[in-house]
Amino acid sequence: MVTRPPATSPEPDQPQRQKIQQAATVALYAALMLLALWVIRDFLAAVAWAVVIAIALWPVLRKVESRGLLRGRTTLIAVFLTLAIALLIVLPVALGIGQASHEAHDLLELFKSVQENGIAMPDVVHRLPFGSQQITDWWQANLGQPLRQSPAMKSLHGAAVVTLGRHFGARAVHGLAVFGFMLVTVFVIFQAGSRLSGSLFKGAERTFGSNGARLLERMVAAVRGTVAGLVVVGIGEGVLLGFAYLVTGVPHAALLAFVTAVAAMLPFCAPIAFCGAALWLFAQGSAGWAIGLAVFGFVIVFIAEHFVRPVIIGNSTRLPFLLVLFGILGGAETFGLIGLFIGPALMTVLMVMWKDWVR
Repeated sequence: MVTRPPATSPEPDQPQRQKIQQAATVALYAALMLLALWVIRDFLAAVAWAVVIAIALWPVLRKVESRGLLRGRTTLIAVFLTLAIALLIVLPVALGIGQASHEAHDLLELFKSVQENGIAMPDVVHRLPFGSQQITDWWQANLGQPLRQSPAMKSLHGAAVVTLGRHFGARAVHGLAVFGFMLVTVFVIFQAGSRLSGSLFKGAERTFGSNGARLLERMVAAVRGTVAGLVVVGIGEGVLLGFAYLVTGVPHAALLAFVTAVAAMLPFCAPIAFCGAALWLFAQGSAGWAIGLAVFGFVIVFIAEHFVRPVIIGNSTRLPFLLVLFGILGGAETFGLIGLFIGPALMTVLMVMWKDWVR
């Protein structure tokens, strides 16, 4: 007959040991996560852009998945959406490069003429109400003579141009690599579909409770609202200023409108495009059209940046105007272009935490 060993009482320090083990487990998980982020640090930009694009197009993915013919075909849907994203980005760039190549011959002839003869001063400078003599003297000293002898061009020696070209080439190759990895990451996210989103919300709820899941939902809404605000407002500014380019007679108005729309997706960058067009009109002697285009552009940008865009982003995230503005500008300054979406998401987290604290 086998006798059962006497029951042992739990050790008095067992709860303390369990707390130590839990703390060690959390520390180990955190260390492994930081190590993993450090290993993939060169690909974080691609992952971040892929996450932003996936969040913005997630409603489209869910709507396509609900169609009868495509239900359950996640790989096919992921391939279709990824190719659509690639074409949406590559096609306008290719059109711009093609348009520029058509103008390359004329630009080359103009550059040779400028090197040999300098840049003729526009006649409108002589009609300025003030400062015409100072501008004339500077122009004749720096731009009116052959540029090879111009003091303003002496710093642009061959070595500097070669170095600039190499730097630009390296940045272009890096951008293409980030773009490629971004597309692969987007495809994987779309292919995972609802399984990925469900696991993320389940993990957030298990780790942080119901507040964690709610906070994640608000962050997703903030990113989606920011994308809508930046893209929709940018396209609107490009269309309106495109009509202004047509009316004022700026050449290649359609291409310039596209450039303006892309620039307008970044806060306060649209003036670079329409001010350049206004300067071209001014140099051609159309001072009235130049001033009108500049004034119209600044009015459009002021309304879009201070009223329309914050309203679109703020309504989706329920953030005050000031937090939206600080989130966009501060995020862009801190994290670069991807910070345009990270900033409002962080402001949303801050607002949710504050409301939970004062509740």
